[in-house]
Amino acid sequence: MSSPAPSFLSRLFGRTDSREKMRPLYNAIIVEGRAEHWYALGQVPDTLDGRFDMIVATLAQVLLRLERDGTAQESVWLTELFVDDMDGQLREEGVGDVVVGKHVGRMMSALGGRIAAYRDALNGDAPLNEALVRNLYRGQAPDPAALAHAEAEIRSGWARRLAVPLDRMLTGDIG
Repeated sequence: MSSPAPSFLSRLFGRTDSREKMRPLYNAIIVEGRAEHWYALGQVPDTLDGRFDMIVATLAQVLLRLERDGTAQESVWLTELFVDDMDGQLREEGVGDVVVGKHVGRMMSALGGRIAAYRDALNGDAPLNEALVRNLYRGQAPDPAALAHAEAEIRSGWARRLAVPLDRMLTGDIG
């Protein structure tokens, strides 16, 4: 998850990766998605899939906020950081070069579907608890208290993300 050291040529010629401006925001998303309460109180499975699901839930909220008040370029850079991170995670898990692209493609499809589901739910057009059961719990509803915890935390997180000024969000303050 640490950012790669700049290459010799990029340091020599002063070129920087524009996506790196989004690194503090991406890191904050990862921290939020890994918060213990999701797994202990919200009963999100503490597995690779469960952690992916929580990171995507947080990333989706931030991308929705950028869609609303940011620029398309910021969303692209943030999404590219996610793709790079997921690619690296898959490789660390031993997934070979031949199939990494397929896995990343499925992850991007999941992100797109979840953005749509969370957009509808957070705008009041669909029940949030249904989106959570489908996306955080893979169709297996947890006990009602855990689902209520996850729903309350997602809603309060969304409210915080809407309240934090965009310039602060872009520096990693996701509320």
